[in-house]
Amino acid sequence: MNSNPPPPDLSGLDPAKLPIHIAIIMDGNGRWAKRRLLNRVKGHEKGADTVRTVVRTCRQIGIQFLTLYAFSTENWQRPRAEVSALMTLLKKYIVSEKNELHQENIRINVLGEMESLPADVRTALNDIIALTRNNAAMTVNLALSYGGRAEIVKMVREIVLEVQAGRLAPEAIDAGLVARHLYTGTMPDPDLLIRTSGEMRISNFLLWQIAYAEIFVTPTLWPDFDREEFLAILRQYQARERRFGKIPEVSPPQ
Repeated sequence: MNSNPPPPDLSGLDPAKLPIHIAIIMDGNGRWAKRRLLNRVKGHEKGADTVRTVVRTCRQIGIQFLTLYAFSTENWQRPRAEVSALMTLLKKYIVSEKNELHQENIRINVLGEMESLPADVRTALNDIIALTRNNAAMTVNLALSYGGRAEIVKMVREIVLEVQAGRLAPEAIDAGLVARHLYTGTMPDPDLLIRTSGEMRISNFLLWQIAYAEIFVTPTLWPDFDREEFLAILRQYQARERRFGKIPEVSPPQ
């Protein structure tokens, strides 16, 4: 994150109607590099710049929670060299951004099977998590070695153990209890889900949490996704009517 970035253009945005929680599937790094005849890793490096831009913009406009799908459980199946490069880039980003994120009062959190990550990456993550633990202006969730189905399986196992131990009656299981056993804990569910690169799927991401999220898919590849397009999506989001399954209210005739 650069120091003293210029303020974003908030024209057409209602600060009172901004989403509380934004989730993003950051897709398209590899295709961005391929179109330029570059190694895929170059796409991931350019994508890291977009992460900085989006985090910075969210902090400036007052978004409270941002969840970034950085590395899925399925991504371990990619070529070993690419996975290694991704882990190196992740560690580099964490180390280089740590102080700035802390100064901006941003808390870093990890969603996923953190124990699957390389030891040096876990150390860097634990350091930034500990450093920013009490920061309150904004929370950035990094979804790493994350899978929505695996998260749900983890939740079921935890609840079953509580029932077996006699600490929980089955009839006490409700949506709130389920939510508390997910990686997002007591955080609010995402209001807005953005996917770059134009793919029309959610890729095993926050399967429980995005039940009523507004979904925006842009054909823009993640390295090309900029602040202007991000703010344009927020304006479109504010123009939507969120009903959560209810019938829209109709004003009585005068």
